[in-house]
Amino acid sequence: MSRRNQGPRLAFRAERGVYYIVWTEAGRSKRSSTGTGDIERAQEMLARFLDGRRAHGPGPADPSGYAVLICLENYGREHAATTAAPDRIGYAIDALATFWSGRVVADVTRETCRAYGRNRGVSAGTLRRELGTMRAAINHEVREGRLTRPVHVWLPAKPEGKDRWLSREEAASLLRATRQEPKVRLYLPLFVLIGLYTGARKEAILSLRWPQVDLERQRIDFNPPGRARTAKARPVIPIPRRLLTFLYMARKRGGDLDYVVKCHGRPVKDIKRAFGSAARRAGVLPCTPHTMRHTAGTWMAQRGVPLFEIAGYLGHSHQRTSELYSHHCPDHLERARRAFD
Repeated sequence: MSRRNQGPRLAFRAERGVYYIVWTEAGRSKRSSTGTGDIERAQEMLARFLDGRRAHGPGPADPSGYAVLICLENYGREHAATTAAPDRIGYAIDALATFWSGRVVADVTRETCRAYGRNRGVSAGTLRRELGTMRAAINHEVREGRLTRPVHVWLPAKPEGKDRWLSREEAASLLRATRQEPKVRLYLPLFVLIGLYTGARKEAILSLRWPQVDLERQRIDFNPPGRARTAKARPVIPIPRRLLTFLYMARKRGGDLDYVVKCHGRPVKDIKRAFGSAARRAGVLPCTPHTMRHTAGTWMAQRGVPLFEIAGYLGHSHQRTSELYSHHCPDHLERARRAFD
């Protein structure tokens, strides 16, 4: 005998310390975070959630009668699982749920989006990413025929990119610092070397396995089997000769299917803390793992590597590469200057 559908209700998740609204729809369990561990606050959100569900019947609904939480839940369940980084969408949805619980799509205005930003108190980049997730969720509901029309979601201006790169002296100091801490000296120097010589993103380096590294043909494929190609392209690149030596040494310590960057035989989940400590010891702050990528692109541009080759090496679009590195090229705008001369 099937269990009776109890309707939307609250369930506490101890590992996260928050209440979730859970319900069953078409035989499938669904959930949406309230973002709070306070039972009274969670009950208020549940009441608003129920009001939002009752406001619309079958067929496409007007934004004035469709709950924002339903948009977020559907987007997370139906779309996030098909992406290369579903956790990033999940984190954004959890952050959005607290403020937007009890609100309908028509409540999404320039002022309420700005109020959300003040409430969150995060950087413009993080705020833009979270509100961008909500905009994508609303547009998803329109495409699926659940909403009659989209609404405008205000986003803060895109922050300017940081033009922070390491000189060769700074890079050498950082490498020396990575070898000073016994707990990380077997993997952190290798991470930094791969970052400097390939310009790969942190996630691509930490997920790299030895089957993706062809030492004989001297090629690295940063896109693992089964991973969908995304806007953040992971190219196949030749291995620089100096890096090849370090990879041969690391290969002797690993099995055929092991991660290239590992700690005690296990993959390194995040390197932010260890990297930050090394950068502080080296005196090269501000410096993050992504600085390795920007350093690689800058060094290539300074050596006169054509921008289209830098784009292919880093997996960038040519437009993005021009924005980031053209001013580092030795002949940048030189023909324009000669025209006036």
